Amino acid sequence: MALGLRELMTRLGHGSTRAALLCRHTSDRREREIADGMDAVIVNALKRRRRPKGHAGDRGG
Repeated sequence: MALGLRELMTRLGHGSTRAALLCRHTSDRREREIADGMDAVIVNALKRRRRPKGHAGDRGG
């Protein structure tokens, strides 16, 4: 699913449709790569938060 023009403007902070149209070439595949990367960062952060104290990787003991 491709981004709509208004969504693209919001995501990239464009104030004009002309600026957004110049950046419209973003592919769906690249959007999926970015979303997957963001998801991985979030999932890893949540896993670290849930790790019990005293886990072998913790510095606090």
